[in-house]
Amino acid sequence: MKRLAPLALVVALLPAAAAGAAASSDWPLFGYDAARHNASPDTRLTAANVGKLQRRQIALDGTVDSSPIAVGGRIVVTTTYGRTEALDPGSGKVLWRFTPPSYGGVAGSARITNSTPAASTDRTAVYAAAPDGRIRKLRLSDGKVLWTTAITRDPTHEKMTSSLNVARGLVIAATGGYIGDAPPYQGHVVTMEERNGRIVHVWNSLCSDRHAVIVPSTCTSSDSAIWSRNGAAVDPANGTLVVATGNAPWNGRTDWGDSTLVLSPDASRLLRHWTPTNQAELNTSDADLGSTSPGLLPGGYGVQGGKDGKLRLLQLHRLAGVNTRTGGELQTVSTPGSAALFSVPAIWKGKWVFVASGGGTEAWLFRGARLHAVWSNRTGGTSPVIAGNLLYVAGSDGVHVYVPTSGRQVALLPSGAVHWQSPIVSGGRVVLAEGNANDHSTTGVLNIYR
Repeated sequence: MKRLAPLALVVALLPAAAAGAAASSDWPLFGYDAARHNASPDTRLTAANVGKLQRRQIALDGTVDSSPIAVGGRIVVTTTYGRTEALDPGSGKVLWRFTPPSYGGVAGSARITNSTPAASTDRTAVYAAAPDGRIRKLRLSDGKVLWTTAITRDPTHEKMTSSLNVARGLVIAATGGYIGDAPPYQGHVVTMEERNGRIVHVWNSLCSDRHAVIVPSTCTSSDSAIWSRNGAAVDPANGTLVVATGNAPWNGRTDWGDSTLVLSPDASRLLRHWTPTNQAELNTSDADLGSTSPGLLPGGYGVQGGKDGKLRLLQLHRLAGVNTRTGGELQTVSTPGSAALFSVPAIWKGKWVFVASGGGTEAWLFRGARLHAVWSNRTGGTSPVIAGNLLYVAGSDGVHVYVPTSGRQVALLPSGAVHWQSPIVSGGRVVLAEGNANDHSTTGVLNIYR
């Protein structure tokens, strides 16, 4: 079901910035910013020096099947059973560790999380998810719990899969389901106040006329997981939230399976939707549209992939409202190798779109309301990221580093196996974990190249 074949990975790291580093040296969220562009302005690594990095490995007490973040001179990760840890990026020493009370009951089981933590707006805390269905605010200096909020009433069925986000004073979280799609569960988006964790709004992608965290068994429809790496991306033009859903019923009124959805900034209501004309076919064939989510482009455009091996160009600002219309995409092209897409695109300079799948890596130029192919190869990988003037893609034999505009490879950093991990690059550091959450291991590795 919702699986990726293991891929190879590397983690690179140059000498760390000191504690209290400026926010410009941070990588505070999955995708770098709230729009999930996966692009940082950091230019310390170049084509001339990136290939000279030397590998170092750090043993962890859990698998990090997500991406780390970098904030305040610390690397922060969440393991698959909910431990969140802050590490010194120079020595690899664990500075503090938070272990949720549920850890002993879930460690080694199929109840996991793949959620990347998120830094608070003021950079004094991080938000982290755990398999107990709770989001916690942890003080950055020592890991102390500042608040905790439950966002599901059935954590045995509703999974903390997607990465957390932060925008406009709100923490944004989404729920999915576990491998096997065992009902009942409903993908939903929850917004919480950064200050105290109070739930502001809940939007359910099934039974969407109910505006609270519901007991899943009380909704007659199930599934519609929001499980992409992005979770909810924030449109920088207007603050709206953009999500994509997985297999489930769709009726254009209360059930919104296999759709791209635009929500109000606080997730209080659905504003617009795009649903493919073959939504029912996607649902019955387990071809989740929501295996990925849109890469956001200027002018209200977005690029939406899926398990069916297609990329669609959408004009998100002009999508249909809440109705039973389907279709309306501007352009459809194939994913690399026409493979199912589980990664999310990287958007660079507002016009470059980079996509990696199990079938390869491709670059597109967005111009004149169309996607124009620029280069491609057959080297697959996880979610691409840009830092400065280099493109990083973790693939089956390591992290491939490319010149973004030409696809010329300038370095290959060998590594162990990866699943959903993608690198971060900040302050001259590249950090990535390895391993697969579906192995249910309580150990893991963080690779450091310097």
